[in-house]
Amino acid sequence: MSLAVSALPQQCEVCRQWTGNALCADCVARYAAPRPRCACCGITLGLAAARCGDCLRDPPPFEHTVCVADYGFPWDALIGAFKFRGRAELAGLLAARLVAAVHAAALPPPLLVLPVPLSPGRLAERGYNQAWEVARRVAATLQLPADATLLQRPLETAHQVELGRSERQRNLRTAFMADPQRRHPLRGARVALVDDVMTTGATAREASSVLLRAGAAAVDLWVLARTPARD
Repeated sequence: MSLAVSALPQQCEVCRQWTGNALCADCVARYAAPRPRCACCGITLGLAAARCGDCLRDPPPFEHTVCVADYGFPWDALIGAFKFRGRAELAGLLAARLVAAVHAAALPPPLLVLPVPLSPGRLAERGYNQAWEVARRVAATLQLPADATLLQRPLETAHQVELGRSERQRNLRTAFMADPQRRHPLRGARVALVDDVMTTGATAREASSVLLRAGAAAVDLWVLARTPARD
């Protein structure tokens, strides 16, 4: 986008007021304000903590989770439009909010940024991997290397949204693999794994485990939204 075009006023994607950005400052303050979370899995808590009760009882393979907001209004609509309705131009808006969340978290910087991959069939159906569209923009802003194909998902699996927690875990077994010919960038590296929404954490657990077995020293999750815990 040219400087002249980017300087033009545009409507906020949420409140529709005219502004200089795709998400106005009022909506950022209202809908992307930091909340106390588990530093490990990103679930909303009454007070910020290094690990919630679930992470203490069953530690996940990843170390930290950075997320922009809970999965609810307006993020569910924005991510849904980006992911399922072809609005790839929303990647810049969403990536900017994730960059802000990463800066606020002040975690050790990764050596490599990877997206959670789509299977070949799902990628062909959608036309782009929404996680990669965000990941590559975040990495470019933070001046970090990113790779779209080092972590792969060669198998077609059922849509996760249709499954419960235990079914999600079974569905994802053997779903991911690290490219066996290009694993050297992973060796001893802290990796940031980018996804759009984290629900039960089954995808994050399986993908992180694959990266650790392939030689990564640590995995952190960077996600746009975290599904809140059910009461």
